Amino acid sequence: MAKTLLEKIWDAHIVKSADGFPDILYIDTHLIHEVTSPQAFDGLRQRGLPVFRPGQTVATADHNVPTLNQHLPIKEELSRFQVDTLTKNCAEFGIELYGLGHPFQGIVHVIGPELGITLPGKTIVCGDSHTSTHGAFGAIAFGIGTSQVEQVFATQCLLLQKPKTMKIEVNGTLLKGVGAKDIILYVISQISAAGGTGYFIEYAGSAIRALSMEARMTICNMSIEMGARGGLIAPDQTTYDYVKGRKFAPEKNDWETSLAYWKTLFSDEDAKFDSVLTFNANSITPMITYGTNPGMGMGINENVPSVESKTQSEQLSYQKALTYMGFDDKMPLLGKPVDYVFIGSCTNSRIEDLREVASFVKGRMKAENVTAWIVPGSKQVELQAREEGLDQIFLQAGFELREPGCSACLGMNEDKIPAGKYCVSTSNRNFEGRQGPNARTMLVSPLTAAAAAVTGRITDVREMMETSDFER
Repeated sequence: MAKTLLEKIWDAHIVKSADGFPDILYIDTHLIHEVTSPQAFDGLRQRGLPVFRPGQTVATADHNVPTLNQHLPIKEELSRFQVDTLTKNCAEFGIELYGLGHPFQGIVHVIGPELGITLPGKTIVCGDSHTSTHGAFGAIAFGIGTSQVEQVFATQCLLLQKPKTMKIEVNGTLLKGVGAKDIILYVISQISAAGGTGYFIEYAGSAIRALSMEARMTICNMSIEMGARGGLIAPDQTTYDYVKGRKFAPEKNDWETSLAYWKTLFSDEDAKFDSVLTFNANSITPMITYGTNPGMGMGINENVPSVESKTQSEQLSYQKALTYMGFDDKMPLLGKPVDYVFIGSCTNSRIEDLREVASFVKGRMKAENVTAWIVPGSKQVELQAREEGLDQIFLQAGFELREPGCSACLGMNEDKIPAGKYCVSTSNRNFEGRQGPNARTMLVSPLTAAAAAVTGRITDVREMMETSDFER
């Protein structure tokens, strides 16, 4: 019987299945951080239970950590308490922790892939919605709630209904100045922030196959922003080349055995999806959001859609979003002054993102009206950036290269955007107050963010690329 990629991996992990009941699914890797794990650990204590398989759990501190002076005690009281609690819980239950000061510390969805913990064919969960990132390797990866975190601690399994499947094909060649972030923002703008609800999405097509692993992670990361349970991309030679030689990747005979299995991980030609959508890469331009959910996006040289273009039931919430952002319908965003530029988050904080930004800003200077933060996704990314001299390029351009963490993506730490200020951000969410109370967020690619930092306003990066030596 023909199967989709999701079905192949799912079925291989079923511990028990019965008609009318959820499947009991085995979980290969459990990633945890300081925000969603404390209550789960307390639940174990109350029931007198150990962590069933601590060797399959990996912990790091990322959401609440400061991105300056990480060698000093955390100033913010709640953040310090949460990070300290994670340290104590991991010590008590025998879990490996990559805390502040550890060379492997970083955003949980960045360190998993770069350490070779994330592998094709795995089931991976974390108490964080953007666990979908790991699906770029051909893994079933998704976020879970705190009660489910406790279930995995106790049993290494979850009770789950198999989700519906959707295939999103993107075919053709990307235009100049367009990258993975633009692809996913475009798709979400076309199907809405709820268009993937109930589905696990497999991305396919020539444009997806042409992407690097880091770009594929950006695509899968934002699957959740269209309401999907997760996203995945079938592994191929690009995947194998990325994984090979990483710290915890299989070696020698184990590598050959693993590789043989990974090469079976694809959707059969006649596999049936519950929904199939197709997009043309040539239709995608640099994207930007104008509202308060990731589905409110448009090409950067377009105008904000009119209120009249929305259905009667949508108009009130649509106007509310525009009012929050300080935008009028039908207005262009090109030329709009900005206050902050944030390049980071589990969406766009990998070395490839930093290299692209550095290549673009080299020899340029940020605008005086802009505060520009670059926050690497991990200590390894930070170290590599410094070894390659990217830190000096950023310094000379007036950008601030900080230490790793989730940072201004969600403002649970000290990195918040002031009320009323505009932030052009490479993160994944633009909800009201996401980056700080009453902060205004516009989601873009790293390249578009870099252009905004240099010009001090919303800019079509393609115009600047035509007058420089920069090439994507």
